[in-house]
Amino acid sequence: MSKSTLRALFSLTVLVAALGYFVDMFDLLLFPIVRQPSLAALGIPLGDAQVSATFLLLNAQMVGMLLGGILWGILGDKKGRLSTLFGSIALYSVANIANAFVHGLHAYAAWRFLAGLGLAGELGAAVTLVSEILPTDLRAYGTAIVAAVGIFGTVTASLIGKYLSWRFAYLAGGGLGLLLLATRFSLRESALFRGLGHQGVKRGDFLSLFTKGERFLRYLRCILIGLPTWFVVAILITSAPEFAPKIGVTGPVNAGTAVAFCYTGITLGSLASGILSQLWGSRKKVVLLFILAALLGVAAYLSLRGLSPMTFYWLTGFLGLAVGYWAVFVTIAAEQFGTNLRATVATTVPNFVRGSVPIITLSFISLRAHLGFIGSAWVVGLTCFALALVSLWGMAETHGRDLDFVE
Repeated sequence: MSKSTLRALFSLTVLVAALGYFVDMFDLLLFPIVRQPSLAALGIPLGDAQVSATFLLLNAQMVGMLLGGILWGILGDKKGRLSTLFGSIALYSVANIANAFVHGLHAYAAWRFLAGLGLAGELGAAVTLVSEILPTDLRAYGTAIVAAVGIFGTVTASLIGKYLSWRFAYLAGGGLGLLLLATRFSLRESALFRGLGHQGVKRGDFLSLFTKGERFLRYLRCILIGLPTWFVVAILITSAPEFAPKIGVTGPVNAGTAVAFCYTGITLGSLASGILSQLWGSRKKVVLLFILAALLGVAAYLSLRGLSPMTFYWLTGFLGLAVGYWAVFVTIAAEQFGTNLRATVATTVPNFVRGSVPIITLSFISLRAHLGFIGSAWVVGLTCFALALVSLWGMAETHGRDLDFVE
């Protein structure tokens, strides 16, 4: 790559967006890493009681992200990408600091909701900003850098959770976010967004996504292709210690280690998917490859027996690699829509996928009573993968598309 290309890819804007996502993912995945010690400290015993409490807190966070995705997405198109980026960082940083001081499950759930509300805005704003400031031939590389640096925050969270108490881990996550706010005055808004002020178009009209059949179908497809990622993370990885004895793993499995392996894989997958989509000149082919690889990994997770804990951890790493098309997934959403709706779509789409976690987990819990852990995971998982593949089939290719257009 030339020096000018490297300067563009590693500009302050791209680096701040990447570090923002680093803190975002650090805070987002800190809960599954510290959930067992934190719930035990609140007096909730191991076993089914902790599983139920885990899903309560996870669902509170994801509902917050669902609502926050709408809020921050609209603000991103009305007020600007930078306002959304730093506003979301401020909210989730304060909320995670507050998590360090909870002494009951209901307070814990309330702050996880507010943390989710804040976490909802960062990725969409970051991908929209980076996509709009970089040339067409560098967009996938830029968003891959954002996703790879960001998702590596979960590996850091695993290490922090391992060596610090859960309360200090939450303080560390919130503190990192507040430090990042100091860069706010060094960045400029994207030129494409600034140009909207002269075009007289309606910005951030969330309801317009549902008033035209073609536009709604385009939007729905963007959401559904992301379902496999959160099925894997919310069901198979978050509950890895509970799945391990049921699939015959020969020793105990640590939730934090499983998350670290999975998100190391997601980090590598984010880089690989972004680079491949640029080299192949196709977003769709890359997403198809990764979804099929993820389906293979899920089949191995639910079918293989007698694995050692270390082999099981490597399998979770492969699953992470296979669902690591998150960067390309969000880039596709940003490229599908015009500048006056781009932040709304790029912010709401990943959060609607995250917001589907309550549906995924409640479906899993409901079916678990009749089909058991393994049978329930098969039914819910295959449904998520089928919806993703059908949606990808009818989606338009967006590689190389000029983003200077409006809806």
